[in-house]
Amino acid sequence: MADATFEDGREAPLNLGALDAEDLKVISTLTQDAVFPITEMSWRAAERRFALLLNRFRWEDEDAARKRGRAFERVQSVLVVDNVLGVSSQGIDRSDADTVLSLLSVAFEAGEDGAGHVLLTLAGDGAIRLQVEALEVSLRDVTRPYLAPSKHVPNHPE
Repeated sequence: MADATFEDGREAPLNLGALDAEDLKVISTLTQDAVFPITEMSWRAAERRFALLLNRFRWEDEDAARKRGRAFERVQSVLVVDNVLGVSSQGIDRSDADTVLSLLSVAFEAGEDGAGHVLLTLAGDGAIRLQVEALEVSLRDVTRPYLAPSKHVPNHPE
C-alpha cells in the first residue's frame, strides 16, 4: 500500500476576497470565461451589493485535468461586489431573459480616497460598470465541480 500523494486530495472550493487591484487580478483570472444567464445578475441598492451567479471554468484545475487525461470542469460561483453606489452597463439587452453572457475580465479603476469603479468586461463588447465607495470583491464556489459541457478549454483566437 502506497502513501497518499497531494494529487490524490480534492481541492477545496474557492473562497477569495479582494480589497485592492492586485488581489482583484487573481479573481479576474479565475473568472475569465465564466458564463451566466442575464437573469443571474442582482443589484441590491439598499444593501449596496451587486452579485453574479457564474458558471466558472476551473482554471486552477486545468493542468491537473490535462496531466490525468480527465475532463475539464466548471463550478457555480458567486461573485459579489460590495460598497456599490451605482450600476451602469452597455451592450447588454436586459429585456432578453434568454441571454447568456461571458465574463472576460474584472478590473478596478481607482478614483479618489479608495473609491472608483469595478469594470466587468463581457464578450461581444458588453460591459458592466460598478461605482464603488471602496473596493471589496469576493468569489466563492457554491456547488461541486461538474464536467464542462463543451469538454474544451476556452480559447480566444486572435
